[in-house]
Amino acid sequence: MVKVKKEGILLEKTDLQFENGGVLNPAVIKEGESVHLFYRAVQSGNLSTIGYCRLDGPLTVTERWDRPIIVPEFDYETQGVEDARIVKIEDTYYLTYTGYDGTNARGALAISTDLRHFTKQGIIVPPISYAEFILLAEMDGRVNQRYYRNHEFYYQKADPEKKVMLWDKNVIFFPRRIQGKLVFLHRIRPGIQIVFIDSLAELTREFWASYFLNFQDRIIMDPIYSHESSYIGGGCPPIETEHGWLLIYHGAEETDTGIVYSACAAALLDLENPAKVIARLPYALFAPEHEWERTGEVNNVVFPTGTALFGDTLFIYYGAADERIAVASLNMPELISELLTYSSTNEC
Repeated sequence: MVKVKKEGILLEKTDLQFENGGVLNPAVIKEGESVHLFYRAVQSGNLSTIGYCRLDGPLTVTERWDRPIIVPEFDYETQGVEDARIVKIEDTYYLTYTGYDGTNARGALAISTDLRHFTKQGIIVPPISYAEFILLAEMDGRVNQRYYRNHEFYYQKADPEKKVMLWDKNVIFFPRRIQGKLVFLHRIRPGIQIVFIDSLAELTREFWASYFLNFQDRIIMDPIYSHESSYIGGGCPPIETEHGWLLIYHGAEETDTGIVYSACAAALLDLENPAKVIARLPYALFAPEHEWERTGEVNNVVFPTGTALFGDTLFIYYGAADERIAVASLNMPELISELLTYSSTNEC
C-alpha cells in the first residue's frame, strides 16, 4: 500500500464573520513555488463564500485575505458558492464551484486571467429537473437504477412545491484540451461522468438532452469497492503523467455510525481518451483517523479537492470534518507504480 503522511491542519476558521463557521475544500493551483488556495469559507448560518490564501512552498501560509474573493451574486447561488476546483487551460484559469440556492446544488464556472478577478459564466451543468432526468435516463435501458431511484434524496424537503433540479456537482476540468476538446468531469450520484465539448457555448438544454439519451456511455466510474459503496465524486483536478491522468477522487460509505468520506486514489485515465480507466486502487488512499478528521461540522470526512507537486512529493489538500483544511503527502512515483499493479493489462 502507498505510504501517506498526514501533514496536519493547514487552516482553521477565524473570528471573521465570513469564515466563523468553518473553512474547507480548497481549490488549489501551484504557480512557481507558490500555492494559491481558494477555499470554502462558511459563515454561521451556513452561507458560503470563497476565501483566499497563498502559501510559500506546500505548507507555509504567507498571505490570507480578511474578506472573501468570490461571493454570491446570482439567484442560483443565493445560499453559497461552495467547494471550488481550479485549473489553468492555456492563458485562462477555470474555477468551478457549486452554486447553492437553498434547494438546489449545481456546478457553475468562473474564469480569470490573474487569479484575482473572476468573471462568472453561470451554471454549466444540465438545466433540467430531477423528473426530466428520470425520463431521459430510463430511455437508456442500460443505466443502473441507482441513478434515477433517488426519490428519498431529492424529495426530502418539507415543501413539495419547490422545483427540485438535478443535483450535478464536483465539476472539474482537465488542465488542457484533449484531442482539441475541453473536457470535464461531473457527478450525478452515484458515479462520475465525463463531457467533451469544443466550447462552453455548446452546453445548451438540447446538448444535455442528447447527452442523457446515451448516459451509460458518459459514465467513467461507478462505486465498486466497499469504502465507496454509497457514491463517489471527483476530488482533485486530474494530473497528467506519462502513464495517464491521475485522478484522486472521494468515496462515501454508509456505516453503522453514519457516512464516512475517504480519499480514493485513484484512477489512471487514458491520456488521449480519459473516458477509459486504465487502473484503479481497490482501497482508500486515506481515511478519517485523527480527531480533527473524525469530529467537526460533519463527522468522519476527508474530502480532497486540490494538489501541488514539489519534486516527487504530491501534497493533497482536503477538507477535514467539513470544518478545517488539512494536508497529506505521498511519493508520486510510488503511487503511480502501485496503480500500475492494478492495471487490467499491466501495460500503460
